[in-house]
Amino acid sequence: MPAPVTHGQRPETALVRRARMMDRVLAQAYPNAHCELDFVDPFQLLVATVLSAQTTDRRVNSITPALFDAYPTAHAMAAADRAAVEEIIRPTGFFRAKTASLLGLSAALVEQFDGAVPARLDQLVTLPGVGRKTANVVLGNAFGVPGITVDTHVARMIRRFGWVDDATSRDPVKAEHAVGALFPPRDWTMLCQRLIWHGRRCCHAKKPACGACPVAQWCPAFGAGPTDPEVAAALVTTQGPA
Repeated sequence: MPAPVTHGQRPETALVRRARMMDRVLAQAYPNAHCELDFVDPFQLLVATVLSAQTTDRRVNSITPALFDAYPTAHAMAAADRAAVEEIIRPTGFFRAKTASLLGLSAALVEQFDGAVPARLDQLVTLPGVGRKTANVVLGNAFGVPGITVDTHVARMIRRFGWVDDATSRDPVKAEHAVGALFPPRDWTMLCQRLIWHGRRCCHAKKPACGACPVAQWCPAFGAGPTDPEVAAALVTTQGPA
């Protein structure tokens, strides 16, 4: 098994080939993989991604229709009443901190970008509550700009798959660059969507469904969960978490 790549290290050819083979198989397993946050424009995706921290996409999707009906633009949200926003987003958890981020980033969009969401990483990360992970979600899914989104699912997948070492997987910036070295930029956004779908549906954090995993033959972590096909199949879900 080739050594996993670390930040700044050139990956071995065998590791590149294995990683790309696994991605091709995941593409067959999840042909409809996509961002599971509902949005119609970059501003909605930016807001939804901020709200998705420490909760599920389904829960975010349950409250964003009311939020965007009330505050459809950055200008509208920047002028919103804090208590009113808090009440709408309360089900997502950490609603006070998230409200502060939403009002702050909306005000920054109005003041610095005339209310439009910028399509550059260096500009997005200057907004309150927006880090590289959120920025890459927006860039990849709203603007078609390639990026590696290292959320908890992606970090777990790349560690279990042996694409990066343990320390690198726990540093989002290092992991982003290390995984990016394994794939051409055109593949980055969809690669992350497939990894997220696989992590939500099959390669669970506590009990991965190893015996039902489509990439089990290439995975050095095979055996971390049940390997019996029937037992493992019972663990596979058809959609993301509720």
